[in-house]
Amino acid sequence: MRITHLRQRLHDLGAKPCHEDRLLRGWSQLCSYDRKHSPAENFFPLALRNALPAIEDELAGLARLHGEYPADDEVARLLVELADGQMVESVLLPRGGLCVSTQVGCAVGCVFCMSGRDGLIRQLGSAEIVAQVVLARKRRAVSKVVFMGMGEPAHNLDNVLEAIQLLGAQGNIGHKNLVFSTVGDVRVFERLPQEKVKPALALSLHSTDAALRAKLLPRAPQITSEELVERAEAYARATGYPVQYQWTLLAGVNDSDAELEGIARLLAGKYAVMNFIPFNEVDGLAYRRPSSERIAAMVHTLKQQGILAKIRDSAGQEIEGACGQLRARAEKTRSGSRIVKTIRLG
Repeated sequence: MRITHLRQRLHDLGAKPCHEDRLLRGWSQLCSYDRKHSPAENFFPLALRNALPAIEDELAGLARLHGEYPADDEVARLLVELADGQMVESVLLPRGGLCVSTQVGCAVGCVFCMSGRDGLIRQLGSAEIVAQVVLARKRRAVSKVVFMGMGEPAHNLDNVLEAIQLLGAQGNIGHKNLVFSTVGDVRVFERLPQEKVKPALALSLHSTDAALRAKLLPRAPQITSEELVERAEAYARATGYPVQYQWTLLAGVNDSDAELEGIARLLAGKYAVMNFIPFNEVDGLAYRRPSSERIAAMVHTLKQQGILAKIRDSAGQEIEGACGQLRARAEKTRSGSRIVKTIRLG
């Protein structure tokens, strides 16, 4: 479901902008009212009041909890089942954060990521993206949403921007606390500055070496790191939000001194934060995270050169839940159950 379609449906039922705004705020912020005693009984048009139970049921069915996997008191991975049975992952993060998915699967094919192993299966509608926030808010307060889960947001741009618009306008999320993550796509740099709700930008870099980056992100746009940083810097200066550069650390692959020199050269004087993400072990992949000493040394080296660098540990290490793994295991279990059922029926 797309939010534009939901808005049209409400309009067709006689909703005015004030009615639409109240309903979308109520849904996205988990505000409720008692129809028997609330002024809403008279506030909404009759046709809308009559249709409201069915609309609420449909919205509630967009994202249901299939499983919750706590890593600690602040972090938990949520395996979310969509209305058609497909599953995606959301992650509850510290300090009111939530990471949401934008696609089932992914077409970029990052070699260190489980999400894209089966390619892109389907896009999420904008309402399905917001529904992940609603589901998370049933568990705890959410004040920041990052679009860094399964999928490449730039490949589902209209739906992601619709979700961002609703969360920033009706969902009570500060605009700088909406973080759009991308591997780099010219359309992102063209569209984001035009939006009413302008999110912060996170750019997945992973290497400053063009050949290595192409190997790690085989279907990402072939844009040079220099151009990506230049475009991202322009957006950062226009919005006042620093760019968050993402770098998944792979031992012996992209943790060299040469890469550190490349980062320092690219980000010198830039309004930027380098987030190093130690690799989260993925079934069937031989990559490993660098030692804690090496990671600390990389951060220290960049800080000495005036680059703000941080370590952002990937949630789910304790439960072997790197992004996409929970869904993959659930799908494997489903397939096994179907095979067993077929054998029994046969």
